[in-house]
Amino acid sequence: MRLRHLYLSLCVVGTLLPYSHFVPWLFQHGIDLPLFYQQLFANRIGGFFGLDVAVCALVVWVFVLAEGKRLPIHALWLPIVSTLIVGPSLGLPLFLYMRQLHLDKAAGHPAGGTPKAPRPDLTSR
Repeated sequence: MRLRHLYLSLCVVGTLLPYSHFVPWLFQHGIDLPLFYQQLFANRIGGFFGLDVAVCALVVWVFVLAEGKRLPIHALWLPIVSTLIVGPSLGLPLFLYMRQLHLDKAAGHPAGGTPKAPRPDLTSR
């Protein structure tokens, strides 16, 4: 399995696992942001995880913007919006997938994953 395929698989896992808890809560309570925050910070453990995810989201955004401009990678808005909609569990592997696609393309790897064979130089004879 190529690294980019692993990142893509982690995007699926990073969406399904958090939403397996959030979607039933959403059906039960609707979009009730005060209740969401109340339950998120109902105790110190919940607060620990809530703040940890918030800091991770900020780190993902900084990394996406810095690394995305350095390479350059297009559609940097996609992992940022994904982080807002799902969380860093989707935003980070999505950006890493996009980054790996860019790196593979720059290294001469086609979409199939095998490197291109070097072309013989016929002009030097």
